[in-house]
Amino acid sequence: MADPLSNNWPAPAKLNRFLHIVGQRPDGYHLLQTVFQFLDYCDLLDFQLRTDGQVILQSPIEGVPTEKNLIFRAAKLLQSHSGSAMGVKISLEKKLPTGGGLGGGSSDAATVLVALNHLWGLDYSHRHLARLGLELGADVPVFINGKAVWAEGVGEQFQDIGLDEPWFCVIVPAVNVSTADIFSDRELTRNTSPITISDFIGGAGSNDCEALVAAKYPEIKTVIEWMKRYSDTHSGCIVRTRMTGTGACVFAGFETEQDAREVQLQIPPGQVAFVAKGLNQSPLLKRLDEEASETSG
Repeated sequence: MADPLSNNWPAPAKLNRFLHIVGQRPDGYHLLQTVFQFLDYCDLLDFQLRTDGQVILQSPIEGVPTEKNLIFRAAKLLQSHSGSAMGVKISLEKKLPTGGGLGGGSSDAATVLVALNHLWGLDYSHRHLARLGLELGADVPVFINGKAVWAEGVGEQFQDIGLDEPWFCVIVPAVNVSTADIFSDRELTRNTSPITISDFIGGAGSNDCEALVAAKYPEIKTVIEWMKRYSDTHSGCIVRTRMTGTGACVFAGFETEQDAREVQLQIPPGQVAFVAKGLNQSPLLKRLDEEASETSG
């Protein structure tokens, strides 16, 4: 009898609609203000359950040792925390770029925790999983929560926020940006004045990492400048050009999919871009609801 197999669990990309660094704690962690919104552009994970307790990563990421891979770490963390005797073989279809600021590793880890919580029958609440996910990274709880949020602290304090849901054109420069390198750079702005949700809704907010990243990575500077020329002047543009996270990806938002694709078709030769819908609810939550409906049915 074949082991039960559960395919195509989504691990969606996120965008930081803005990112301010408002201080730094004595332990070195930065205090942030940001808004996370999801995209319907996802990594996909398959889970094949095992009864021997082994956790096997079928699709390793080049250059990342298995024991440091967030997918493997998330499965082992949940297994250890729960005392479950179950195991799993995990396969990954990777679409989100590494070092792109789209949250790929954190999103993958969150999907592992949410999916295995369901598939192993652990029945932990989302809040419990979020606390566990914080051990893997500050962004992981946001992906477990699965809703667009206003986030503060080191990113772990958040509240749901209702946003417009534009169509985004996202350019992926051919460069990986190290978040650790950017946050450790002495030139990084660390004293931006806090804003309110009302300020953001009214149009306030920028990315404090953008100028530094553009100075360190000419490829990203070129993309930002191009996007501002060709997107911000487009009649359908409703979210001005911005870099997400610590980079490298750069985005602008539009009223319609057609508007976003018009800009995508104009990108310079050699650049890669995709179009995706902004979402206030993660595709992961939708998949979990579908699984629950099938189980109850």
